[in-house]
Amino acid sequence: MATFSNDVEAADALQKAYTTLKAEIAKVVVGQDDVVRLVLTGIFCQGHSLLVGVPGLAKTLLVQTISTALDLDFKRIQFTPDLMPSDIVGAETLDKERNFQFVKGPIFANIILADEINRTPPKTQAALLESMQEYAVTIAGKSYALPQPFFVLATQNPIEQEGTYPLPEAQLDRFMFNIWLDYPTYQQEVEIVKSTTADDARKVNKVLAATEIIAFQHLVRRVPVADNVVEYAVKLTQATRPGTQGNKIATEFLEWGAGPRASQYLVLGAKCNALINGKYSPDIEDVQAVARPVLRHRIVRNFKAEAEGVSVDNLIEKLL
Repeated sequence: MATFSNDVEAADALQKAYTTLKAEIAKVVVGQDDVVRLVLTGIFCQGHSLLVGVPGLAKTLLVQTISTALDLDFKRIQFTPDLMPSDIVGAETLDKERNFQFVKGPIFANIILADEINRTPPKTQAALLESMQEYAVTIAGKSYALPQPFFVLATQNPIEQEGTYPLPEAQLDRFMFNIWLDYPTYQQEVEIVKSTTADDARKVNKVLAATEIIAFQHLVRRVPVADNVVEYAVKLTQATRPGTQGNKIATEFLEWGAGPRASQYLVLGAKCNALINGKYSPDIEDVQAVARPVLRHRIVRNFKAEAEGVSVDNLIEKLL
């Protein structure tokens, strides 16, 4: 692991590592620059990300490529309607001597790909709750710590797709980012088709080890923030809460707004966004750069907004 004489040197190293990571990921994943930026920001902030998009947009490929570039232990859990909580966290079994022995589930890894998380019922979805918040699982009254660093990168099909279950609000709130993936442009799709239909195996080099990622996570939290930036993040979060004086947009179009965790993630995300762009302290533009993925799964539209076709992103744009 590299050692740095001061935080400025470490911040420069983080920006360089981020640039290298983007280049390695681009070998395999065409386009999706904003998605890559947000997923890596979430990782450096020790946050979990939810990737939302229709099937076939390389959500799974993106997560696998990132795990390869980060040199971390990676496990994929395919969520299906018959998946049980023990299939995720593990279970106690009897060994040959008839003693109970805990067999670890796939949750014991650095990066967990929860593939199509909304294909499984809420009981199984909830099995991720403790691990995402406490970085541990409890089996038969005994707590088992998860390896560090630990991230859940979940993929989700839009709720309108057949055979999906909406995620409970408590679990949604544990995701730092809700990242939307859109269709590629014409030129990007041409490039995707060319690269995926040729006999061309592209090797992704390992850029960061676990110890370096943990060091960068601590660095992000040490970044100084001006009071006006923190105040802007809190005001933005409070502007999503209906019924509060002066919050006309929220009162008119929202059922309920974001909680304090949104303010925390706005500031954390802004710190990391500043570092990867070569700044040593975030400003209001950095808060705005992460506002949409932080807020879009924490606010719920009311009937009027749905009837008038006002989307969540439209509302966040008005609040910004």
